[in-house]
Amino acid sequence: MAEKKIEEMSNEELLKNEKTISAVTYTLAGMLLLLFGLGIFLTFKKGFTALTVVPIALLPIVIINFSNIKKIKAERKLRNL
Repeated sequence: MAEKKIEEMSNEELLKNEKTISAVTYTLAGMLLLLFGLGIFLTFKKGFTALTVVPIALLPIVIINFSNIKKIKAERKLRNL
């Protein structure tokens, strides 16, 4: 199913989408921070592992989601929601 553009969403869809994206993004960011800390700890303890690279590789997803949240908030402001 194709994703609707933000401008084409109804008010309810926009609010639901913002809530979902926010929850997922903040959870992912928290888990990546935890994973990054664990990776640094394991690097000092046992040497470099592939686990150290995973949070860095997944960081663009968090950045993209934060920009989507910003766009949704701007659209909410335009619609006076």
